[in-house]
Amino acid sequence: MAGIDRRTALRGAAAILGGTAIGPFAGFAARGEAAPTHDRPRPTLGPVPDHRDGAVRLWLPAGFEYRSFHDTETPVVLDDGTTLPGRHDGMAAFRGPRGNYTLIRNHEVNGPGAAFGDATAAYDPMAQGGTTTIEVTRHGEVVRAYTSINGTQMNCSGGPMPWGSWVTCEETVNGPDVGADFTGVSNVPLQKPHGYVFEVPVKGRAEREPITAAGRFAHEAVAFDPGEGALYLTEDDFGFASGLYRYTPRQHPMRAGRLGNRGRLQMLKVKGRPNIHLEAALPAGSTFPVEWVDIDDPSPVYPYTPGEPAPTTNNDAISHVARQGWARGAAYFSRLEGATYDRGVVYFTSTQGGGPEETSTGPIANGYGNGNGQIWAYDTHSRRLRLLYQSTGPDVLDFPDNVTTSPRGTLVVCEDNTNDNYLRGLTPRGELFDIALNRLVSSTGAPRYDDEFAGSTFSPDGHTLFVNIQASRGMTFAIWGDWRRIGV
Repeated sequence: MAGIDRRTALRGAAAILGGTAIGPFAGFAARGEAAPTHDRPRPTLGPVPDHRDGAVRLWLPAGFEYRSFHDTETPVVLDDGTTLPGRHDGMAAFRGPRGNYTLIRNHEVNGPGAAFGDATAAYDPMAQGGTTTIEVTRHGEVVRAYTSINGTQMNCSGGPMPWGSWVTCEETVNGPDVGADFTGVSNVPLQKPHGYVFEVPVKGRAEREPITAAGRFAHEAVAFDPGEGALYLTEDDFGFASGLYRYTPRQHPMRAGRLGNRGRLQMLKVKGRPNIHLEAALPAGSTFPVEWVDIDDPSPVYPYTPGEPAPTTNNDAISHVARQGWARGAAYFSRLEGATYDRGVVYFTSTQGGGPEETSTGPIANGYGNGNGQIWAYDTHSRRLRLLYQSTGPDVLDFPDNVTTSPRGTLVVCEDNTNDNYLRGLTPRGELFDIALNRLVSSTGAPRYDDEFAGSTFSPDGHTLFVNIQASRGMTFAIWGDWRRIGV
């Protein structure tokens, strides 16, 4: 979910999927003309007024309601005095006090600049990203909010941990030791290396210690498997091929109650098919046996002279970890973004996957991948990877991004494109349908229909779906209604 213009016109059409799911993924069928229809009518979306002020910002199914909050089109000051940044991105919901929920929300802000919140508590006082923690009612009424980590950069997505924390991910490798990124802005003012994941507790503030053993690369999201104690990590390297990674701490996190910073980072490889192009259009229901190859140098730091531009280019730094995996046959994906874990399966999205095969590993100016999106599933027990869904074109599914699962197993997928952005549902029977449509309008009257959805997450009791609009003038929505009726 990088803050670059990645949402460009794509070269090529996606392949059509059909067929029936088999094996460990038997609840999810690939969608196509012959796919079974849902046993409930598809919901029809219509305008719904916001409980905050009566303005229409979303279209939803009949009977659904919502309230927006933390709208940074006007300044928002949190309880600790923090002026809330925009770029609301990945998020998770936890049980909170007094029957409320606790949200931890990323802010994907790039570029050197003063940290928001208390600069003395920042990981890097010259980095502008981080997370905020919010206590909120089931109907989106804010009780309190504060900064939970600051001084990080490009906090894109992440994932909830079952012992009670959020892992936030930096989608960058900026630092004083790396040359300017896609913006061309100098990294000289930065004081720490970036490109890591950080653990943020549900209660209180983070310790500001990066988990360097989990790699320094363009992190997007994580999903934790409590059985094997492994953290799965997606990479969204816009211009280069991306990878799926697995970080296994030496001590099982379920026993330790936290992620340790000693462990092994690995990258996914398809058995017998080194460097397979999984970003390309694939046959319906494609399934692959998987093995994992080691990354020997997961957290590179480069030589530099303080106060001077670093000699290591951003392109070299951002592909350094992946190149180690490619040398051992790791698979090529297109821009892996959202990830979630549910009952032994890690689901993840490939934003530009599903088109004609790329002819190199990059860099490619308009993004690695030529399709409109793929949704993948990795069974952690059988170690098999399956393509669940491949978009047939932008009107069906256009650039899938963050993803979560409902209590009934339906995937809720956020779209990120330059046209109308939807929340889509992908049912266990393989049908894609609409849940919500962005109909946001700015205070000037300009439509903001192309602002992306991000950070979809259900409350622990399944009552409320929280989701963000990821923009400089971001906001968060609490949506509720009869989810079972519409198959979510």
